[in-house]
Amino acid sequence: MAQTTFLDGNPDPLIAVVLMSHTAHIPSHRKPRRSASKLAVRAGVAGGVLSTLAMAGTASASPSEPVTETTLEMPVLNLDLAADVSSAVTTAAENTAAAAVTGELRTQEEQARTGAAAEAKKAKEDAQKADAEKKAKEEADRKADAERATRSSSRSTLQNASASDSGSELGSGTVTAPATGSAAAIVNYVRAQVGKAYISGGTGANGSFDCSGLVQAAYRQVGVTLPRVSQDQSTKGRSVSLSALQPGDILYWGPSGSAYHVAIYVGGGKFVGAQNSGTGVVERSLSYDPPTGARRVL
Repeated sequence: MAQTTFLDGNPDPLIAVVLMSHTAHIPSHRKPRRSASKLAVRAGVAGGVLSTLAMAGTASASPSEPVTETTLEMPVLNLDLAADVSSAVTTAAENTAAAAVTGELRTQEEQARTGAAAEAKKAKEDAQKADAEKKAKEEADRKADAERATRSSSRSTLQNASASDSGSELGSGTVTAPATGSAAAIVNYVRAQVGKAYISGGTGANGSFDCSGLVQAAYRQVGVTLPRVSQDQSTKGRSVSLSALQPGDILYWGPSGSAYHVAIYVGGGKFVGAQNSGTGVVERSLSYDPPTGARRVL
């Protein structure tokens, strides 16, 4: 083991251990290099120890000299850890806030896209509904026009037979006497139904009628029972001229016994009838769709 000798000539084994190892001169046994900061710390500690030992050795060699207390100041490492920690916390907080803002923006964008999609869907549904309603109205008008054309054709074909049956030419149907009694009750009833819906098979139970259902319901108000369908209603009572109509008379379109439509004459050259699904119950002039003939039941 290598020894270290101080000025007084006394070797000290402990100091020798601190200063040198017996294998320090051999390269293969050397320890890995330390960082500068660690070496500085170790040097400071070693220096403090050596100073203490040297003083102790001196004191033991010269017992007559007074012992003086010496305070050794150890090196202080100032790594500024507080500043580094504060900077790291600030950076993490900024990153968290930025992530929160980004998430909020994405949420708002998603909500905006969802809302726009819902509005577009509703607008499309409304457009489709409006288009369907428009087509339904056009179809109802087309059917009404076709029905009027059919009635005009049938009237032209059967005009001579109708004139022979009534005994006179087609007249205005105007009468001077107002409706009274049962006839007035029938007229008032059918006029009260104007605007209600036309439904095939309707008799008024659900606020809707077809043509023969309206006539049957009107006569029921005065205690008269009529057949359900227009073909049978066109044969009841007695035939009257279209030039001598009175309120309450039954008007029919088509041959007597095979009529395809009926209505009630209400006076003043007008009639009330449940025409079709497009118009419902309406009051019209005889010139709008002249009837083929008329029957008087009262």
